[in-house]
Amino acid sequence: MRQSSNPVFRSLTRLGAQGGAQAGAYQYGQQQAPYNYQYQAPSATRTLSVDDVVAKTATSFGVLTITAVLSYFLTISSPALGGAIAMISGLVGLGLVLFATFGRQQDNPAVVLSYSVAEGLFVGALTHVFTAPFGVNAGLLITEALIGTFGVFAGMLAVYKMGAVRVTPRSTRIVVGLMFGVLGLIVVNLIASFFIPGGLGLRSGGPLAIIFSLVCIGLAAYNFLMDFDSADQLIRAGAPQKAAWGIALGLTITVVWLYIEILRLLGYLNSSD
Repeated sequence: MRQSSNPVFRSLTRLGAQGGAQAGAYQYGQQQAPYNYQYQAPSATRTLSVDDVVAKTATSFGVLTITAVLSYFLTISSPALGGAIAMISGLVGLGLVLFATFGRQQDNPAVVLSYSVAEGLFVGALTHVFTAPFGVNAGLLITEALIGTFGVFAGMLAVYKMGAVRVTPRSTRIVVGLMFGVLGLIVVNLIASFFIPGGLGLRSGGPLAIIFSLVCIGLAAYNFLMDFDSADQLIRAGAPQKAAWGIALGLTITVVWLYIEILRLLGYLNSSD
């Protein structure tokens, strides 16, 4: 099974493969049983379906959206809280992702919904921080970022369903390598900003920052394809129903990343006007 660049999906894919193997072994045992042998089959957990994925993902997105709206209006009323809320909730969200991934809790609804709450606080506060300088145009920027985010989501889903772009092991390795490269540049830029104003210029709003954001948006968009492919593989492998929570978590992570990068890019473009 191909693995997504998203660590949550990589862990889920391994679990799904194990579940599929166990299901196959159970069916083989049934076929080999004597014809006149009667027994009570053990109750099996219902396998994952597309409806499960849609329902859990919609729940995660809903909690994220509601919390983000509340966080945004909270920071409007108390602007001084914006930076603190964004920093604390961002760290909590990161911690929950690491716990879900390495603790194999990615299918735990409490962990997934807690992440949605934390990221909602993070997104709402960061949205205010990014758009406050634009005054009355802040609402327009946010609307454009939301349309762009869910437009990319829907577009990549359509591309995946049509098979216009195929996810292959080679393309996955390339994208994973690029994502590690981007992460490394972000860290280096952060460290450099302590000594040089603006660091390497990756987040300064100039031409290099615009190009960097476009690269991040492209990687996030392709990451959707890998997420959809991993979810499809889990369904085909007969993963348990609760794996839908892990899929929802992975998609939520990608949506948050894409939205932030689009909002950054719109801020850069409007600043240069």
